[in-house]
Amino acid sequence: MKNVYIGLGSNLGDKSGQLQTARKMIDKIRDLEVTRASSLYLTSPWGNTEQEDFVNQVIEARTRLPAMELLYKLQEIEIKMGRQRNGRWGPRTIDLDILLYGDETIDLKDLKVPHPHMRKRLFVLIPLHEINPELVFPEDGVKLEEVLINALDREGNRGIRKI
Repeated sequence: MKNVYIGLGSNLGDKSGQLQTARKMIDKIRDLEVTRASSLYLTSPWGNTEQEDFVNQVIEARTRLPAMELLYKLQEIEIKMGRQRNGRWGPRTIDLDILLYGDETIDLKDLKVPHPHMRKRLFVLIPLHEINPELVFPEDGVKLEEVLINALDREGNRGIRKI
């Protein structure tokens, strides 16, 4: 069994409802059990800032699924929920990202774990810290707390609030 962390986000339609629907679908994935979930956070867009704010959440789960199979299951949920891939960092009904997969480092064309931008994104770091403040990044052993402090020093906590 692997501990995995999955980021959820939406900035189209009923954003909180989209996350709730995605969670229900994730709960139905065979060989995956959600063990913890963060609060919901209203966050400013990252990358492409000319769009509506997002609602984000991070969940922790345990799974027997190989990483690529988990990715495909999450992409199936995105498709079923009407996700359109219209440009990088664009608006979306739902976005599901594997942030961490056990203590593995994965560098494939379609999957990079730890997620390559997660150390810069407060909408990942803050909810992740909420559910596991003792987390350590597998590729270099740096503590989540340290990464979060550096990100907050750089960004402040503007653009993110618990809802």
